[in-house]
Amino acid sequence: MSSLPKITRRQMRFCSGFLAGIFTTGLVSQIGIQPTGAQSLIPCQLTGEMVKQKESLRQTALAGNQDAQRRYKDLISKQAKQLQECRSQNWPRNQAIWLRLYPCDLRPGSLDYIMDRIVNKGYNQVYVEVFYDAQVLLPQADNPTPWQSVVQIPGSEKADLLAQAIQKGRERGLKVYAWLFSMNFGYAYAQRSDRRQVIARNGRNQTSLDVVNETSLDTDLTKGDATKAFIDPYNLQARQDYNRLIQAILKRKPDGMLFDYIRYPRGMGEASVATRVQDLWIYGDAAQQVLLQRALNYKGLELIRRFLSKGFVNSGDIAEIDELYPQESEPMWQGRIADLSKDILPPAQRQPYLQTELWQLSVAHAAQGVIDFLSAAVEPVQRLGLPSGAVFFPGGNKAVGGGFDSRVQPWDRFPTNIEWHPMIYADCGTTGCILEELQRVINLAPYGTDIRPAIAGNWGQSFGNRPSLEAQMQAIRQIAPQINTVSHFAYSWQEPESDRERKFCKMQ
Repeated sequence: MSSLPKITRRQMRFCSGFLAGIFTTGLVSQIGIQPTGAQSLIPCQLTGEMVKQKESLRQTALAGNQDAQRRYKDLISKQAKQLQECRSQNWPRNQAIWLRLYPCDLRPGSLDYIMDRIVNKGYNQVYVEVFYDAQVLLPQADNPTPWQSVVQIPGSEKADLLAQAIQKGRERGLKVYAWLFSMNFGYAYAQRSDRRQVIARNGRNQTSLDVVNETSLDTDLTKGDATKAFIDPYNLQARQDYNRLIQAILKRKPDGMLFDYIRYPRGMGEASVATRVQDLWIYGDAAQQVLLQRALNYKGLELIRRFLSKGFVNSGDIAEIDELYPQESEPMWQGRIADLSKDILPPAQRQPYLQTELWQLSVAHAAQGVIDFLSAAVEPVQRLGLPSGAVFFPGGNKAVGGGFDSRVQPWDRFPTNIEWHPMIYADCGTTGCILEELQRVINLAPYGTDIRPAIAGNWGQSFGNRPSLEAQMQAIRQIAPQINTVSHFAYSWQEPESDRERKFCKMQ
């Protein structure tokens, strides 16, 4: 009666510890470094005069001057080599920035301007957002996915903004990663009549679009989860749709791929903590079917079914199941260890531990869906020898009181042969809370894991309640000098006027 993917005894022990709150929050709460302690010189950034000269040359080249075009091409090639040499001699070896592109970036010179600005700031990697808000950065004429293309301009059906961005970045010595939303397929996807069965549901028959979600820091840093449609990671249609997207992106040959939203939604207030099975997003048809298949005998199957249906099992349920299947001893499911001494206990005495173990099974099942979805996503990327990574919140796997974070993001069980990109976005006025989040990841990561933290902010000034980027970087280097890659969210924060103009411009 059992079926893969399996939940092992180790995972059940993990889940038990998870629920008991065994994870600490970090060891560096007193190590906050103030913004005034930041270094004044930022490695690998170009001087103002060099930036002006290059921009003047770019504009002259754009106007059609052939000599300027040649000189501009030579300059960006020269600076690409200088950037590579500079980053190899300075910490961090890789400095990345997150970037969203818009249809107006098809205008001549726009991508050149953006990539130049990124190089000017000392970055040697850029993470281009290629799937977000139910849109894909693929041309309309070559989009095999169920999502609409970002570019919807008449006459530009074949324009491949992603391929152009990869080319422009590489010309300047930048590694260009594709950054994708994952289990969040977007509002428009959820409105399709042929995809409604794909959306994740909780025990109240709600989707993520039906609940009020917390407006909290996320990768777009503007909205919570309220307009985001999270899918059932066990659903085969979801897997197929997402694989089709990955294959289309891989055709553009990015330097790597990053997977974001590897989790379930987070609610607001009490709903941000899951304490009952109905709070878990495991009530989609596919998720329920796989959970029932985890039973190893008929007693186990019937107990799981009743627990899912009612949210509990009582002594009457146990007595009835004993009568239904007298030939079986203990109810069994994946990860459960048989204890024949308990088999002879009356139903009332067996009820508490059976209900606890059913709860642990349900939590482990929810977490396994996230892990399986990520593993399926990175497989075709790794098959081509490209790096892949997972983007996650350090607190997404925490035990909270008698429950746990409703996002059920078991990042400490993510594959260790991929990059780990923790979003250490805490804002407390100093770097102390940021370092706490990073330390928690370091403490839980297996030895040798490639940790590449993402921080939010701006150069030379605090942003909201966060210290400047250089202050955060200095703090990270002090406690974790072994980290070689740090990314910054986001280009739009550093270039707000440019981002606003590109986002709302009108193509002629």
